[in-house]
Formats: sequence, structure tokens, C-alpha cells
Amino acid sequence: MTLIKETDYGTKTPEVHETTKMVTLEIDGREITVPEGTSIMNAAMQLGIQIPKLCATDSLDAFGSCRLCLCEIEGRKGTPASCTTPVAPGIKVATQNARLAKLRRGVMELYISDHPLDCLTCAANGDCELQDMAGAVGLREVRYGFDGENHVYAKRADGSANDRFRPIDDSNPYFQLEPSRCILCSRCIRACDEVQGTFALTIDGRGFASYIASGMSESFLASECVSCGACVQACPTGSLIEKSVVDIGQPEHSIITTCAYCGVGCAFKAEMRGEEVVRMVPYKDGGANEGHSCVKGRFAFSYATHKDRVLTPMIREKVTDPWQVVTFDEAINYAAKRLKETQEKYGRKSIGAVTSSRTTLEEIYSVQKLVRAAFNNNNVDTCARVCHSPTGYGLKVTFGEAAGTQDFKSTDKTDVMLVIGCNPTDAHPVFGSRMKKRIREGAKVIVVDPRRIDLVDSPHVKADYHLQLMPGTNVAVVNALCHVIATENLIDRKFVNRRCEKTDFHRWEEFIKRPEHSPEAMEPVTGVPAQMVREAARLFATGGNAAIYYGLGVTEHTQGSTAVMALANLAMATGNIGREGVGVNPLRGQNNVQGSSDMGSAPHEYPGYRHVSNKDVRDIYEKEWGLKLDDEPGLRIPNMFDAAIDGSYRGMFIHGEDIAQSDPDTHHVEAALKAMDIVVVQDLFLNETAAFAHVFLPGTSFLEKDGTFVNAERRVNRVRKVLKEKQGVPEWEIVSRLATAMGYPMHYNSASEVMDEIARTTPPFQGISYERLDELGSVQWPCNEQHPTGTPIMHTDEFVRGKGRFMLTAFMATDERASNNFPLILTTGRILSQYNVGAQTRRTDNMAWHPEDILEMNPYDAEIRGMKDGQIVSLTSRAGATTIRLKISDRMPQGVVYTTFHHPGTGANLITTSNSDWATNCPEYKVTAVQVAPSNQPSDWQAEWNTRNIESKRIGTEKKLEPAE
Repeated sequence: MTLIKETDYGTKTPEVHETTKMVTLEIDGREITVPEGTSIMNAAMQLGIQIPKLCATDSLDAFGSCRLCLCEIEGRKGTPASCTTPVAPGIKVATQNARLAKLRRGVMELYISDHPLDCLTCAANGDCELQDMAGAVGLREVRYGFDGENHVYAKRADGSANDRFRPIDDSNPYFQLEPSRCILCSRCIRACDEVQGTFALTIDGRGFASYIASGMSESFLASECVSCGACVQACPTGSLIEKSVVDIGQPEHSIITTCAYCGVGCAFKAEMRGEEVVRMVPYKDGGANEGHSCVKGRFAFSYATHKDRVLTPMIREKVTDPWQVVTFDEAINYAAKRLKETQEKYGRKSIGAVTSSRTTLEEIYSVQKLVRAAFNNNNVDTCARVCHSPTGYGLKVTFGEAAGTQDFKSTDKTDVMLVIGCNPTDAHPVFGSRMKKRIREGAKVIVVDPRRIDLVDSPHVKADYHLQLMPGTNVAVVNALCHVIATENLIDRKFVNRRCEKTDFHRWEEFIKRPEHSPEAMEPVTGVPAQMVREAARLFATGGNAAIYYGLGVTEHTQGSTAVMALANLAMATGNIGREGVGVNPLRGQNNVQGSSDMGSAPHEYPGYRHVSNKDVRDIYEKEWGLKLDDEPGLRIPNMFDAAIDGSYRGMFIHGEDIAQSDPDTHHVEAALKAMDIVVVQDLFLNETAAFAHVFLPGTSFLEKDGTFVNAERRVNRVRKVLKEKQGVPEWEIVSRLATAMGYPMHYNSASEVMDEIARTTPPFQGISYERLDELGSVQWPCNEQHPTGTPIMHTDEFVRGKGRFMLTAFMATDERASNNFPLILTTGRILSQYNVGAQTRRTDNMAWHPEDILEMNPYDAEIRGMKDGQIVSLTSRAGATTIRLKISDRMPQGVVYTTFHHPGTGANLITTSNSDWATNCPEYKVTAVQVAPSNQPSDWQAEWNTRNIESKRIGTEKKLEPAE
């Protein structure tokens, strides 16, 4: 194996459309035809002619500062930069001759005179473009010597440092800036501006004393930098470099795989040295990320080798007993024995399982097959239940398919973005950067969110409208938008008449025009000024291609499904569906939450969203699996908990989910887990749920998996094994062995065999195989005979269900209301540096940015309570109480507070209620009535709790593990 080197064309390649004009020219005597707007440098690279360069790279706009890429054009004077000079018909270009070679060597000598020549001991040795270009231009000597004055390390005559001396900045936990190696090419600054959109870097000083600075801060860690790694990726020298490269050395081989954090699904090159991951480098050919990354995917992978990982199976009779280390066979047989005993005593439907949105399609498919074939019931559910189940229901009813409609690239054609109930820059940062880029290009933005997220107001990004609604009123706001569009004759009737069910539309139009849906009638409910709603509605309906992006702030409500259907109504009413730049786009929170839904992890559906009562579908699986299957839906996760407390549900296999931390109303969840006779947990770490487990089966990290993930745009990405399984066994094999021990023979030789079975039995995946994915890189389902390379845009000519269906979406206020005892409304969300329940990111250096959950509160609400920024406060609801640090912030409106849920020490779900969506039981995390009061906890209590090894302290694994007798 070798390092995968991607071709850098120096400048961006223009997109080719039907109307694109093509240009023919000659470069070094060779003819080439390229799209108009292509640079000479790019065209030359397409011919295999590499023009020397330092400031140019094809992820950034041409800059033309380094003067290495000079060329000559016959009939023109001078030596223009090939990166900034576009092709022209019939021109003849020379990229190499004696004159150009002399000019380039002179330029390179100047760079070298201001650069330390310690290449043999430099960490970037072998991966340094300055080094490569010195060789490319034939530089063999430096006329100015090796002792020239360095622009940041200049010395006085007495040898002391002058006031331009700048030390290495190693404040960031993942990379360092060594100013002496900087050549001021500005690639890092341009990457931060153009790709990431944070604008955290600048050039400070003047002339020879210029240097790269992290804004107004003295260090990277204290700056606005979000540690996405774009600057490190862009640096052509060792000035910005990963600390892991400094410590380990240059990688020697790489493997392409997929990030295991959010639902963007970024492709990475895992660059290795032996069996050690040196760094994760975003892959330019990644369909979702196109060479960009965030701090989690780029740097936060060390949890995979963390000392807390449990690599051996363990069992115990009672949860109060110490764990005993056993073999996999012993653990699997023990689990199977107790599960079978439970069924014999309490009935076939007394056990079930929960699949994980962090595992592969193949592993998820295996678990739902375990339940249906070995457990012989449909008691299987997934964490998608507690996040995006309303998406599945709402989009299935209106459009006919339970998934988003567009690919991410479609955003480049969007003119108006409606961003509702999501915070892309924190929760989906790579896609958030893409959105910010489009906004800087001129797209309009409507943000509907109680909190002032970054898309409302941040560098070079300002929302046109921020509809700062009260939590729980999404349906009221969307109905008000639709009311304006209907009553002001802004409906796209041509689209509706051609593409939608007429009877349903007319019923909806009559419904939505009623006065109770007007912005004026809804203003006292939502808190959003009526005039602002009217203006936003007009913009959405008339501003060009309009796209809807939403997240858990829409779905995690008692009216989550209603809100999704309301958004679908809005898209259909304005004709914004079925082409580039439009659509209804749910932003998925976990790497495979779309895939877990696709794979039949719901108790009423087989893979492909087909109901278990459908005999034709059951026939497919009965033939494939060789047994009779149950035709009745099983229990959802909330029903499992209720049944456990009632005594009818007694056993559970929990695959890669920490339900004791992630699910709402923690006291209720823990009571259910305590009531069960057998709980089997498969995970990387002994998490909160493992405190209630009788069997622990060690899992594999994404670096050890072979399989696939499905991202938010239905993109099926390959996950390739980078490291050997540290516990020795693939997870799909562990599941298969458990099924076999339960009495149902289940066996696969490889993960690819599981995918082949998925393709045989699941129509949207019919044309997908590992061979196809290796050939195409990734595929967006549906992939079949009609769409052999996948389907980037859904519902182009007609909806999957045939005609789009408008649904009546009456607003019903949640039962959770503020009161005298609980006068504030709590809503929850994510933060950039942490992920979900934090099991992964808390075991990385990401703790430098967010070591504890905090509670954001409006200054007025804090002042009337006599509370100060940074103090520990008590957060209480009708369900429970916790203690948390306060942050006073004008991001929040009066009456609303906000926190994250990444740290078990906080236990945010101790206070969330059991209220849920009417259609899917998705919990209402986003609306909890609370009171906040000063706490008598010491100010350092929370940080201490969260930086300890919480899991081992709480569940007693600090005791020495005892071998089984």
C-alpha cells in the first residue's frame, strides 16, 4: 500500500453545461480543448504538464502571488501567471524554456533565503511543496547564502531576538504554527475565508515584517479558528502542520474511508504509518465534502485507541456483581441462554433490540434480522426514533419517500434558504461552510430558530430574516408563511396542477387561508412580528430557487410530524421540489441515522420502508431467511420502556446506543432497564447504559469497520477497514453468532455478503455493491436499473407516490407550558466540538473547547435572578433536576434557555419530559418548562466531574476485572 496522492490542478475546473463554450489552444506544442474560463495552469495539468506553483491550489480561487507559474503566450508581451490567465481560442503557450527557468530559479532563491534549510530534520520533509518546487525549478545553489535575515526570526547584531521574533504557536491541541517556515503565500488565509468561511486568519505587519496572525488573538486556541484543518491542508510548507505528524513522522500509506460523526458523511484518507493513524485528510473526491472537514472528522479520532475501550467480552449475573472477563463464545452463549429463558417464561415478544445509527448498514441489517428471525418478533427500533422519525413519517405521507430530496451540491444553485430548527455550522459544519459560501455569493437566508445561530449574523453572513419564534411553535410559523403565499396569490399553480393531488390541494388551500393562520393571528403565539413573517414568505415564494433545511428543532416536538408535513406543503405550494437548488432537506445528526431507518430498524417496517403486514414483502424475507415471520408491528423504544416497567418486556440487546444518557426522562429509562432480566450491551466503552447490563460485547470503531454508511443526502459511502479489529471480531459476525446461538443459523463470510443480501431484498439498494461503490466512489439511492449511478435529485418528474399530497397541519400547542414554578422554556442542541452523548469526543482533545455542558440564558433573565456569568446553577423541571454552569448570552430571547447534552455529568435528559410526537413517539426534547436558581455547588464542580473518567467511576469498573470461574 502507498499514499494516495490526489492531482492538484492548481485552479478550479469550471463546470460544463449544455451552454458552456469550449476553447481550443496549444500548450507546449500540444492541443487541448477545455471549457471557457479554465486557467492555463489547469489546462496544462490536464495534459500532464505540471507548472511550478506555490500559492495556487485547486480548492481555492487563483491568487497569482508566488510568481513561479509564469508562462509565455505567443504574440503577447511579458510572462503572465498561468494561474490567473484564462485560456483563449488559438493561443500558443510555452510553460518551459530557458527564460522562464531563470525567472523561476530567481524567485525560488528569494523564498529559500527567508526559509530555514533544515529539511532533513523538518517534520514536513517529503511532504513539502517548497521542497518539491525547489527541485522542479532546478535550484542547486542560493546566491544569497543560507544566513539571510528571516522575516520573523531576524536577529540583532548582538545575537538577541528583535521585536519581530515570533515563537511557535502550539496552543491548538491538534496543529502548530511555526512562523519561520511561512512563505506568506496566503493559502491558509484563503482556505479559512473561501472554504471554511470563518475568516479567522489575516496577515499582520508590513513588508518584510509581515506574518500570519489568528485575527486579534495571540494564539490559535483563543481565536475564532474552528480547527477545521483547512489551513493546515492548504499550507505548502511545514509552517502549519499536524502535531501527530511531528510526533509520529510522515505517513507511508493511506486508505479511503468515511467519517463516523455527523450525517454529512465526509470522505477521508486515513494516512497511516504501520498500524498507527497519523492523520485523517479530507478526500477531494468525497461526494459530500469535496476535500473539506471539521474539527471532529479531521482530528478527533483518538477515541478509537483510547485506554477506556473495553476489548474483552464480560458477563455478570446481577448488575451489582463485578464484571467477569470471558471469551466471545462464552458471552454470546450466556446472552442467548438468558434471552431464550426470558422468552420461555414471558413469551416470544418479551425481548427486543435497539440498532445504532453509528454503525454500518451491514451491522444494522444484521441486528434487525436477528430480531425478526432469531427473536421471532418485530421488537426492533433505532435512535432515529428520538431524532428523525417524524421526517420518515412526514415525507413518506407527502412525497412517498422517507428521505431528503437533494444532494448537498444542489445548494450551489439555491437562491433562498429557509433554515429552520437546525444549526448547520455547529451540527453539520462542512455543509454549513457550503451554505455560508453560497450566502456570500448572494443567496438570501431566512432563519427560523429561537436562538441566534451563526447563520443569523457572523463574518460576511447575515440572515435577511430571523424569525425568532417561541419553542414549540414551528407549525404555527410555517402555516403563517403558507397563509401569506396562499392569500397573496403566490402559489405556483402550474406546478401544483401538474404534480399534486388536486382534491388534497383544494382542501389544504381552503384550510390555510383561514384567518386563524394569518401572521397577525399567530404573532401572540409565536412571538414573531407579523410583518416579518409576511416579508419572509414573499421572499421564499418569489426569490428564485428556494430550499428548506431543517433538523431536530423541527422533529423533536409533539408536532414534529406535522411540522415536516407543513414544510412539504410549503415546498409544493411554491414549486420548489424536483430540481437543483430547491427541495426539503433534513440534516441528519449521526453518521448513519438515514441508514438505520433505511435498514428496517423500525418495528413496523422492513428495510426499504415496507410495512411488516405486507404479505408480498414478507414473502421476500421468508424466502431469503427460510422461516415464517411475524406480521404484527413490534414495540417502539418508548413502548419498550413502558412494557418493561409493566413487567411484560424483560430482555434487550442494545447495539451501540447509550439510551440511559441519550433518551428523555432519564429516571424513567433507568427504571425500565432495572426492571429487565437480561440487558446485553455492545459498544466501545462501558457507558451509562452498561451500568444496567448483564452482558457486555465489545464493539469496533469506524477505523476497524468494513461496510457502508448512508448520509443525509442518501449517499451510500464505503467505510473501509483501516485497523484490525482491536477486540478481534467484526460486529456483524458477533450478531450472527448470537442469532445462531439463539437457534437461527446466520452466517456471512464478509460484510460485502451482507450488502449483497440488502441489494437482493431492498429495491432502493438494488444496484449497490462494493464493486459499484469502488467504481463510482459513492452512490445516492435509489440505485437500480432505471438509475444505475444513483439519484442525486428526487421527485424530478413525479413524486415517488405519484402525485404530491398536501396535508392539513393544524397547530396544537404542546402540553408542556411555562408556569409560576417553571417560568422558562429549555431547548437543547449540539455544539461544534462535541458529538451526541460525547462518548467519542470526550475522549479526545476536543475537550479543550467544551469541557462541560453550559446553560445559555438571556441577560435579563439572569439579572432578575441575581445570577452571574460562569456560576453553577440548579436547573429544575417537572421531571427532575441537574446542576450546570451558566453562560449569559444575548443569543437567547427572554424566557428561553439552551443547553447541550454531551456530558453525562450534567445529565441534561434528567429534566426532559416523556412528551412525544403524536405520530412517531419522537421525544419533545426542544420544549421543557424549567426554573433556574443559584446552586450551592462549588464553581469548579462541573468541570471536575466531566474531566474524570466518568464511566468507570459511576459503574464500578475501577475494580479489577475478575476472570470467569
